[in-house]
Order: sequence, then C-alpha cells, then structure tokens
Amino acid sequence: MALDTDTPLNSLGFAKAPADTRVVVAMSGGVDSSVVAAVLADEGYDVVGVTLQLYDHGAALAKKGACCAGLDIHDARRVAEERGFPHYVLDYENIFKDAVIDEFADSYLAGATPVPCIRCNERVKFKDLLETARDLDADCMATGHYIQRKVGANGPELHSAEDSARDQSYFLFSTTPEQLDYLRFPLGHLPSKAETRALAAKYGLSVADKPDSQDICFVPNGNYAAVIEKLRPDAADPGEIVHADGRVLGQHDGIIHYTIGQRRGLGIGGLSDPLYVVRLDVDKRQVIVGPKELLATRTVPVREINWLGDVPLTSQSDWHISVKVRSTRPPREAILRPITETTATVELLDAEEGVSPGQACVFYETGGSRIFGGGWIWRG
Repeated sequence: MALDTDTPLNSLGFAKAPADTRVVVAMSGGVDSSVVAAVLADEGYDVVGVTLQLYDHGAALAKKGACCAGLDIHDARRVAEERGFPHYVLDYENIFKDAVIDEFADSYLAGATPVPCIRCNERVKFKDLLETARDLDADCMATGHYIQRKVGANGPELHSAEDSARDQSYFLFSTTPEQLDYLRFPLGHLPSKAETRALAAKYGLSVADKPDSQDICFVPNGNYAAVIEKLRPDAADPGEIVHADGRVLGQHDGIIHYTIGQRRGLGIGGLSDPLYVVRLDVDKRQVIVGPKELLATRTVPVREINWLGDVPLTSQSDWHISVKVRSTRPPREAILRPITETTATVELLDAEEGVSPGQACVFYETGGSRIFGGGWIWRG
C-alpha cells in the first residue's frame, strides 16, 4: 500500500489519524505505564491495555515494592476503566518461569550475578507480548520505559532517556532492530519523573502517588538467596572461604549468599585489611576473597551480543565506544574488539572493579546518547 504523503505523521509516527491507530500499552500497574496509556487515550488513539501475570498471586499479594503483583493488576485494570479503554490480563506464569526464573537460579548457582529484568524484556515482554500485540492488529506497542527511540538515516535508533537518573537503557540493550521498529517509548523525552507524576495528577489517575517498584518482581525484599533456596533446595551447601593466596579463612553456608565485590557479611572478622569477594568457585564450593585491587579488570569477555550499529559489528576490527558494566555506573570509555557477530572482547581504558559474569555490558556512543546494543559478560 502506498504511503499517503498528504497525511501528516501522528505522534506515534503513522500517517493516519490517532483514532485509526491501534496501540497496545504494556501496563505494569505502576505510574509510568499508566501515564503512557492515559496520554495516548487522551490523544485519541485506539488504546488496548495489557498486563502480564508473571507469577503466583498468593506470594504477590503479600508484598509491596515490586511490579506485576496482584495489586498491580488491579491498579492497571482500574486505570483502564477510569480512562475508558479495554484491558486484558495475560497469564504468562509458565513462560516467565521457563524463560526468566529458572535461568536466574541456574546462573546464580553457577557463580554469576544475573540481571533477570533484561531477560524478561528480551524473552517475555518484547517477544511474546509483542507477538500478542501484533495478533491484536496493533500498529505498535508502547511501554513506560525511560528510553528514547529516534528515527535516524538507517531506521529507528535506541537512545538514552533525557533524564539520566531515570535512564533504563542498560535493561533494554537486547532490543532488536525489528522490535525497535514496532516499539514506542513516550516517556523517554521527559526531563524528570516529576513530569510523569504531574501528568498522572492531571489525568486524575488512581496511581498518581504510587511508589516506584524497587525489587526484582519475584525476589521479595531483595533476598536472592531465599528465592534460590526455594527453587533449588540443595543450593546452600557449605564450603570454604579461601584467600586468593590459598589460605583457608573460614566456612560459608552456601555460595548463593555471596556476590563478586561483596565486602560486608563475609563472616571472617579480625583481619587487619578489608577483604572482598573476588571470585566464586562453584565446582569447589569456594568463596575466594582478597584485597580490593584484585577486583580491578580491564578486559571483559562478552557474548550473545545484540548489535544496533548502522554497519555490521565485524566490519571493523575495533570500535571506540563507551560501556556500562553495571546498571548503576556511568559509561566508561572502551575499545570493542569483535571476534564474531555475537562475541567480542571489551578493553576498558581505565580498570573497573567488580566486573561480574552474568551482568550486561552495554555499548554507548561516547559523548552522545545512542546505544549500540550490548552483550553478556562471561568468564571467557
């Protein structure tokens, strides 16, 4: 069908009236996605709200501070009723367990520090939910993520949010070009969260003052070890705490209680110099500790790369970019050296402490806002 060049593009980038543009909004029940749905409904779009039930409601209803719980489904439905658009709840419990929770448990037991929110975006929200949106004949799917989609010379590009304090690009690096073509992020250009809450108040949303979610949705109070023990009852096998020089310093009650870079709660007091967890040896059930300088590294092996550049990753022998190796740290300058289309070595110009297998390494334009994708850190 030829594009009608006389019709101006609407705010979602389509050459038709908002009323003729169907958009599925992924609604978590929080203020961000609720505002997205309310704004688009107010602009006259054909909005359909969809909320995912990702895990057992019995556990969900008893806790606060995480998304996708039973209360959140109720809140999403209420916003849809208030603003007058249809809302559906999809049971994705089995998909979520297979695609996210089981891998989280396995990688944690393998001594990695996983980021399940990335896998959830990659394997559930931007895969199965996106397919559901297509099945509903939606023109696009919108979310409340703080990230920007800009159309460049070669198609849609991923850019950091205007508000660096809210930027969620680290958790969305695995978004593929095809997904990016279909997705919209209406909040990414806002200067701060205050504007989002002001919009929620303007539309009289019941969630206007709802606190932000803090925890991983299936990890109550951030207690990873308790969740792993429940999923893998044999995970808390005891072992030795060993200094990097080979000395046995004490015993531990399961490596699941330790993460790379941890200093407190090691259970080996009375030492003159502070010690940090520098490595986890799963096969020997050993927690290796040492001085802080042993945490520093400049070489980061990366695999499962999702590349969002304009030319193939392997078209250059090296790329001068910036990278984030943790969500809470600013991008640092680095050299990306591709090995294959999906594997590479990243050389940090300045050594970084606490680089951990299982975390993401996300690629950024140095001095700019564009995201060139990223990959998963592993031991090499």
